[in-house]
Amino acid sequence: MKSKENYLEGQLLLIDKPLGWSSFQAVNSIRWAIRRKFNLKKIKVGHAGTLDPLATGLLLICTGKLTKEIARYQGMPKEYTGEFILGATTPSFDLETTIDKSFPIDHLSDQRLIEAAKGFIGRQQQMPPVFSAIKKDGKRLYTYARENVDVAVEPREVVIHEFELTGIRIPEISFRVLCHKGTYIRSLIHDFGKAVDSGAHLTSLRRTKIGDYNVNKAWDPLKFQENLIGQAAQ
Repeated sequence: MKSKENYLEGQLLLIDKPLGWSSFQAVNSIRWAIRRKFNLKKIKVGHAGTLDPLATGLLLICTGKLTKEIARYQGMPKEYTGEFILGATTPSFDLETTIDKSFPIDHLSDQRLIEAAKGFIGRQQQMPPVFSAIKKDGKRLYTYARENVDVAVEPREVVIHEFELTGIRIPEISFRVLCHKGTYIRSLIHDFGKAVDSGAHLTSLRRTKIGDYNVNKAWDPLKFQENLIGQAAQ
């Protein structure tokens, strides 16, 4: 069992973020548990890389003095697995919004999809989704998007090390991606749809690794609470 001093000096916690939770909620859950266990008025807790509410998987959460090292953890490569659907797009590039356009898929073959995936390996310019937490003039992009306000979004340089199609059952595709920080998997899938003269949107996403840290060794946040203080938050 870790002590109060351990958490204040700094701990790296591997947390498996549940579906529907924001990364902020996961951090708050951990902070609440530590404060309650040790009767602390405050303690610094932060995460090293956001996950969308519709994504699950590994969050690296730093406590105490280790929060100063968050940037180092953010710079580590990240692995994701997930699924997407060909033949349709959504404004958010995932299931947060409903389908806005449909596209043909009859021309697609397994080989064409495999070859297209190879074209995304390496350094490239990527346009972030308008439904994202990036700030523009002090407001999150998703705020503008939900208000139907058009804003100019600048492309960002990203690095994709591996993009593997692990299951092809057109129109349903399973995949694995290894990428550098700042990569939006939703944008990757949207761009992939364009590359094969169709459309695509993300239907599930799970972050499985950050550097050498694996989600297989991560805590569910409510299980972490139960282990630390004997009960989960209501």
